[in-house]
Amino acid sequence: MARPARQRGGTAVAETSADTGADTGADAGAETVREQAVEAALAKLDLDTKARLLAGQDMWSLPALPEIGLKSLVMSDGPIGVRGVRWTADDPSVALPSPTALAAAWDPALARRAGRLLAQEARRKGVHVLLAPTVNLHRTPLGGRHFEAYSEDPYLTGVIGTGYVQGVQDGGVGTTVKHFVANDAETDRFTVDNKIAARPLRELYLAPFEAIVKNAHPWGIMTAYNQVNGVTMTEHRRLVNDVLRGEWGFDGFNVSDWMAARSTTGDIEGGLDVAMPGPHTVYGEALAAAVRAGEVEETAVDTAVRNVLRLAARVGALDGAPPAVTEPPAPLDGDALAREIARRGFVLVRNEGVRGGSPALPIPAGRTVALIGAAARDARVLGGGSAQVFPAHTVSPLDGLTAALPDGALTFSVGADPSDELAPAGQGFTLRAVCRDAEGAVLGEGNLPGGQVQWIGDDLPAGVTHEALASVEVVGTFTPRESGEHSFGTRGLGAFTLTVAGETVYDGVQTMGPETDPFEAFFGAPVERAKVALTAGETVEVSLLHPLDKEFATPLPAVMFSFVHLGPRRDPDELIAEAVEAARAADTAVVVVATTERVESEGFDRKDLALPGRQDELVRAVAAANPNTVVVVNAGSPVEMDWREDVAAILLSWFPGQEGGAALADVLTGAEEPGGRLPTTWPVALADAPVTDVTPTDGELHYDEGVFIGYRAWDKAGAVPAYAFGHGLGYTTWSYDSLEATPERATVRLTNTGTRTGREVVQIYLAPASDPVERPARWLAGFASVEAGAGESVEAEIPLPRRAFEIWDEERNGWSFVPGAYEVRAAHALDDTRLTAVLEV
Repeated sequence: MARPARQRGGTAVAETSADTGADTGADAGAETVREQAVEAALAKLDLDTKARLLAGQDMWSLPALPEIGLKSLVMSDGPIGVRGVRWTADDPSVALPSPTALAAAWDPALARRAGRLLAQEARRKGVHVLLAPTVNLHRTPLGGRHFEAYSEDPYLTGVIGTGYVQGVQDGGVGTTVKHFVANDAETDRFTVDNKIAARPLRELYLAPFEAIVKNAHPWGIMTAYNQVNGVTMTEHRRLVNDVLRGEWGFDGFNVSDWMAARSTTGDIEGGLDVAMPGPHTVYGEALAAAVRAGEVEETAVDTAVRNVLRLAARVGALDGAPPAVTEPPAPLDGDALAREIARRGFVLVRNEGVRGGSPALPIPAGRTVALIGAAARDARVLGGGSAQVFPAHTVSPLDGLTAALPDGALTFSVGADPSDELAPAGQGFTLRAVCRDAEGAVLGEGNLPGGQVQWIGDDLPAGVTHEALASVEVVGTFTPRESGEHSFGTRGLGAFTLTVAGETVYDGVQTMGPETDPFEAFFGAPVERAKVALTAGETVEVSLLHPLDKEFATPLPAVMFSFVHLGPRRDPDELIAEAVEAARAADTAVVVVATTERVESEGFDRKDLALPGRQDELVRAVAAANPNTVVVVNAGSPVEMDWREDVAAILLSWFPGQEGGAALADVLTGAEEPGGRLPTTWPVALADAPVTDVTPTDGELHYDEGVFIGYRAWDKAGAVPAYAFGHGLGYTTWSYDSLEATPERATVRLTNTGTRTGREVVQIYLAPASDPVERPARWLAGFASVEAGAGESVEAEIPLPRRAFEIWDEERNGWSFVPGAYEVRAAHALDDTRLTAVLEV
């Protein structure tokens, strides 16, 4: 598996993944001691204790067992930041760019550094295991949670996931590679039965998991909600016990997605070790009873407990067992790394000169800039759902450019807002949550960075329990930045009393709508309750009282609702007209457009690829006024851009994390080069995308496209997307000088022909000359990133894995090497081949 190239005297050698983080060589002795400690601890446990351990003790942890020296194992969501066991701003978390942004950097070493930082954060928060990474594929552009996954390509996904897992485990913290397997959409994700033939299942959906298991030796896996071919994944004995453990040699622990475990006997026999969240799951007392009734062999329980104890030994939570990592890596600067990942993941898909002049980016020094778009001021830096964290600070595009440009060089206009819906109270609000019992006595209080309350399990303010909690009141002040009618409202289920400036403006009950997913039900459409005229700068008191009602209780112990707000709505035509005038008066116009949490989030899939609100209209109007218009698209997955040929430059920023605005300023001003390449094909329009189905029929979703997803499907359809897989521009140019290929590796020599230091991602694709089996026209086989100064040459050596020449033979039920002639293509992108060589294997 290729990793970024190291320069060695002008030669860049793409490293293999031999450095797996697994227990080898000098650590073999420690591994033996760990296994002995595991067996000794297991022998001391009775059936009831073993069953209780597998059930979990609360939302995020397993019970401690002092009698065997076992500490409580703590888990936390963590794809982009480590939340910890409490979802609170009182304990902020570094917020890295989205996983798709990390994949867009095409750099496993960078992913490994990201993992090391997250391990550092996990240790600080007392977390032993991260519930990450997500390595499901971008099967269609409509997947609502794609920002949390890496790519449409299984090879790229496996390489980046390998780096991430290695990095986290370098720091002595476990990972759970998820969601095993085929959780590639959100629609009916709890019940959908995904029908997938053996070949695409192996070549696409299982492939990233297999690569990570073999190359990074993860300490955990998370099984998904969905079914695959009629069997729920938490009970899928064939895929978990036979394939994951038997064929691939996985020896870690298998935890369910939260509330995915449904059958005591089915789960334990299907290879599920831990059912979460605890303590009331299908394990515990039910598991012990099943053993006593002869329905389950106690050896199956022992196997699961052994896997949990092995995890505890590795993370240093089992007495007598040396941890896998005794000295964590050197500390990392979270702010600096977040900024680096953001700029390295930005993908410049267009950069044209105006009337034959120099490209629009980077913006030359001394130019004036009109920054436009509400998304530039109120930045969305991470995706919605369980991956959310509270960073200590965020840098918006407006913040970043204000700091980077000289006084007087920057103007800002709202132009258009991505959303005209109310959103959780943020700018101008100072809020806290007051928790009371049934008699009205205060149990405790917690600070809120915004109007969203999301307390799951024991994630409650100090002194508060679910048993005693009867009501939550969000109280505080609001200082508006604009005069006019402000809208206030609620999001969630149950009774609400809303008060603004001393007046009760709403007192009523919100009942359940058509939603089927808890995330959508509790964080779906906000409801406006009142409009209140306020004056800019004049502070008013606000409160939202929410009595808890068992009728509206969540499926697990949780308090989830939002106090929402929307500022005065000015005439949209006037806002666009103001933006046009600002653009006309500036040398460069920078328009920031974005999706919202109501477009991309966990819990639901997208209905279309359109930018919300009047953002498209804004871009067209600004571009007509100033041909030197740069558009920054902040979305986690593709959006339609019918104006793309009318603007000078387009930069994709994904959800760029807490330092996104600073990284954006770095790239726009030319202090840094945008380093990203597309990890996913961007269509011109949804109608052009070959695979779009995410909605089950009669509970089933058929993956009828087989192995043809992503660019494989575009090639088969003979269709041309807006921007191809692997596409991305930098601030320098490269000549590809020579290509040599053997069955084991490709060697590419290239020269930086531009005027500044730059980085290039050399991509190697294989294309069979004449195919005896039905395969894609071409596929990614390896890559390496190289860096060189102006005029310098560099050589990249990229291993070609044997698997690149194999298919899954459904008749033989195994991998089959396909001999013949292959064209090896050294490319800047899938559609930009620079050199070719014919290879006979």
